[in-house]
Amino acid sequence: MNNNKIDIDFYTRDVITVAREVLGKIFVNETNNDLLSGKIVEVEAYHGATDKSAHSYFGVTKRNNIMFENGGLLYVYLIYGIHYCCNIVTGKQGEGDAVLIRGIEPLSGIEKMVSNRYNKSDISNREKMNLLNGPGKICQAFDINKDQNGINLTGNKIYLLDNEKVKEEDIITTKRIGIQKSKDLKWRFYIKNNQYVSKK
Repeated sequence: MNNNKIDIDFYTRDVITVAREVLGKIFVNETNNDLLSGKIVEVEAYHGATDKSAHSYFGVTKRNNIMFENGGLLYVYLIYGIHYCCNIVTGKQGEGDAVLIRGIEPLSGIEKMVSNRYNKSDISNREKMNLLNGPGKICQAFDINKDQNGINLTGNKIYLLDNEKVKEEDIITTKRIGIQKSKDLKWRFYIKNNQYVSKK
């Protein structure tokens, strides 16, 4: 399934470009004997140099040091002490930029993702719609935690596959969700009319 894996050049560009172009790409986690995958349908960009809501705004720390590496790594952090969120590091070393994955449309390994999220196999249509429509839900379903922080996205564990490019007219641009600083920046992007977006 990794014949069309995205290479490093995709990730080492500016964060806004990557955020828009990562929509529609396939996010994959090969975990144990399971292959979990889904189409990225919603993201937010965070730019360390000017963005007061970015973890990297005040410089390198033990928590955010992965953000300052060369693009193409996974940055995983814990929010509210309970939910993990995963980000794609972008740009060049020292820039501190990353794209938060907010919504994914499930494709393969759905039974395992359901088990990870709900600890059961029989779910309602509403529960299926809510399976991957939020950053914490994504990490829980894909079994991602701090152990995967810093993983190379060009490797064979967690990676992105190329897919048909989303048309410009199908990309919605809005303000980001749940932040207080730099909240007027329109750096949230999602695929129009996709039912797995967290908030329209």
